[in-house]
Amino acid sequence: MKSTNTCPKCQSTEIVRIPGQTGPSDTYNFIPISGGWIPTSVSVTRFLCADCGFSEEWVEGEDDLKKAKDRYRQYSQSLK
Repeated sequence: MKSTNTCPKCQSTEIVRIPGQTGPSDTYNFIPISGGWIPTSVSVTRFLCADCGFSEEWVEGEDDLKKAKDRYRQYSQSLK
């Protein structure tokens, strides 16, 4: 949906982009990267089909992708 603007489930083109946010509340959509005195995280953007409700989540920035990969690399090694 992110690149095609078409829902893979119902083929609708009524796609809504909901920007991810990071902040002091757990009501935002994010991936935690580190805790400590200054917690850091990367935001996760949602793409929602306004017709059927199907949604996808994407980390959009290259810097954010690198941060998440570096932080969680150890967990993905165990999936192999």
